[in-house]
Amino acid sequence: MEDEIFMKKALILARRGLGKTSPNPMVGALIVKEGKILGKGYHRKYGEAHAEVIALRNARGDVRGASMYVTLEPCCHHGWTPPCVNALIEAGMSRVVIGTPDPNPRVNGKGIQSLLDSGIQVKAGVLEEQCRELNEAYFKYIQTGIPFVTLKFSQSVDGRIATKTGRSQWISSPETLRLAHTLRSIHNGVLVGIGTVLVDDPSLTVRLAKGKNPQRIIVDSRLRIPLKAKVLHDEMVDKTIIIATEGANRKKAQSLKHLGAEILWVAKNHRGEVDMEDLLKTLGRMGVTSVLVEGGAKVITSFIRERLADKIVIVMAPKIIGEGIEAVGNLEIRDLHEALRISRMKTTRLGDDIVIEGYLREGSG
Repeated sequence: MEDEIFMKKALILARRGLGKTSPNPMVGALIVKEGKILGKGYHRKYGEAHAEVIALRNARGDVRGASMYVTLEPCCHHGWTPPCVNALIEAGMSRVVIGTPDPNPRVNGKGIQSLLDSGIQVKAGVLEEQCRELNEAYFKYIQTGIPFVTLKFSQSVDGRIATKTGRSQWISSPETLRLAHTLRSIHNGVLVGIGTVLVDDPSLTVRLAKGKNPQRIIVDSRLRIPLKAKVLHDEMVDKTIIIATEGANRKKAQSLKHLGAEILWVAKNHRGEVDMEDLLKTLGRMGVTSVLVEGGAKVITSFIRERLADKIVIVMAPKIIGEGIEAVGNLEIRDLHEALRISRMKTTRLGDDIVIEGYLREGSG
């Protein structure tokens, strides 16, 4: 029971790194001796010291013989920083309690073994489910090379994301608009279809929350994006990626490159549309570990139909629109038993809206 109490505290510390550590995982660490916390630390930012080292630096008192609580298996290889297991061994830890093993092939049990070989007691798997969920994007990416995908959209209670004329601003409340910006800040990329750009001309930046701007990914197979679009004329243009397919206007592509955007050529699927699976694999090779898909309906439908979404966040506003643009289109489902189920669903009230969160892929998180 005591181990779980201290691991919960380590998890709270780890979450402070949300949106700052990618492609590294979020990690929290505590040094405990005779029931007293001597040191705390968390991985603050990619490239900086790891949680275990920070906890040792912050420690007050003699840590020899103490226990280290850490949410993820300590690393045992040289990267931006020296191996954490070495620091724990040199500090004289007597016991290390680990939330979950690290699936990174460079670690994956080797850190635990190094600790055991040095005579340190190890207990792994304490609050493992919570520790894995904290780093769900990292776990998926490190194991598959494919980004973790979150679908997010706002809709009326009758399932419309816009009116018949395409107007969608603002279906949801100011509180859930801030949620959208927070989600952007914790993903590497934000993805929309060209329809969203043509109708709304969004900036796709983080303005209503603290955090860094994600890469902007626009699915535009025929390169219809206007040369005056906002995403092509701000300080973020070098983080704008436009997804095109063979047959798109090469002259237009050159104009977009001249403005500073990157053109990514992706294969077509059997429908003649952008192959989203190929796109995700390509983004993964570029180091994009997580993607927030914001729309529109065609893009949302494609990700759901092709079973490419891991997590879904639906904001439901207390409004009825009637005839309009539906959030999700044809999924080619003919019988109810084929319907996709949302697992581990959570519902919360935010402003006037209801937020539904859950998972579309078993094993995600």
